Amino acid sequence: MKIEAPILVIEDEEDIRQMICDILNEDGYSTIQAADGHEGLLSLRKTPEIHIVITDLLMPKKEGIATISELRKDFPWIKIIAISGGGICFPENYLNRAKAMGADATLCKPFGNSELLSIIDELNQ
Repeated sequence: MKIEAPILVIEDEEDIRQMICDILNEDGYSTIQAADGHEGLLSLRKTPEIHIVITDLLMPKKEGIATISELRKDFPWIKIIAISGGGICFPENYLNRAKAMGADATLCKPFGNSELLSIIDELNQ
């Protein structure tokens, strides 16, 4: 079992959110789930030991770019992984914007288990 702090997964699509959590749980990480940025920020304030956040970019309510901006302002030490499938635009456009706003890493959906776990390992260094 990994001893790292829980990882916060912010994703509005429940099946994708659960898949990401399953990947992380199978590798020994504990996870906390949130359906949008607002819920994610509330979870982070209740669980300050979180040090990695995975956030989708296109979500109803509070979307990912606004979430990243608030994370950088209020929790500058948090490591952020932005994920996107792109919506009506190419996912790279959203991911580049997320990187410019302060995301530490980006992943284009769909992504493989090893891609996600490799980024988590790098951020845990």
